[in-house]
Amino acid sequence: MQTAFDASRGWDALARLRQQAPLVHCITNYVAMDVAANALLAIGASPAMVHAEEEAADFAAISAALTINIGTLSPPWVRGMELAIGSAAARGTPWVLDPVGAGATPYRTGVAADLARRHPTVIRGNASEILTLAGEVGGTKGVDSTRTPEEAREAASALAASLGCVVSVTGAVDHVTDGTRTLAIHHGDPMMTRVTALGCALTVITGAFLAVEKDPVHAAAYALAFFGLAGEMAASGSIGPGTLRVRLLDALYILDTQTDKQLRIQPVA
Repeated sequence: MQTAFDASRGWDALARLRQQAPLVHCITNYVAMDVAANALLAIGASPAMVHAEEEAADFAAISAALTINIGTLSPPWVRGMELAIGSAAARGTPWVLDPVGAGATPYRTGVAADLARRHPTVIRGNASEILTLAGEVGGTKGVDSTRTPEEAREAASALAASLGCVVSVTGAVDHVTDGTRTLAIHHGDPMMTRVTALGCALTVITGAFLAVEKDPVHAAAYALAFFGLAGEMAASGSIGPGTLRVRLLDALYILDTQTDKQLRIQPVA
């Protein structure tokens, strides 16, 4: 049974994010570092891109949230991820796993599966990645998905229930579930798929909302809604992906001037 959900409370969460400016520890990939850090700054959070195993645990200890993105893997980075996760877990710090390209290679799939068993607060991925973690054939094309969120919805719910976490599945319509509650988020623009690392930026923004919103289902939904809303604003008037990439940062920056806009987040029966 779904409980009532008031999407307008997302604006309160955004206000808290901007007031608190949480420090988000990002272990992300080379491709995503620039856009992810700037997206966090634009929405009001404070980014730190720290992956060395010699300091990852110490940095996680002083951060309000941790995000792990496996886009450009190497064994030293994985050790840094594991140490940061251990430190976050010891302090009850929320953390997000982005299993980029899970299903593409045995090594990548194995790392993603191992990290998923370390109790992330939220797993955020595309349909193929989530299906892979759920033990199904995901159908990846490199790091891109060939499946829809609707195809992954049942698997996402089962995965969330089995791991005791929230699963956030992105696509034309996004879904967030903890295995009991499911929300559908109707925001975004198709042109966003033409800009690399925007999914990675969404992951770190999910971490920022987790730092200020206690309910991880709501936090993940707000991150999806606001990022998608910013994408719609950026796409309006953009002549192509390059323009959208620049305008997206501006849109994230002025989100708190758009409070007349309704967040399109709906419970799913």
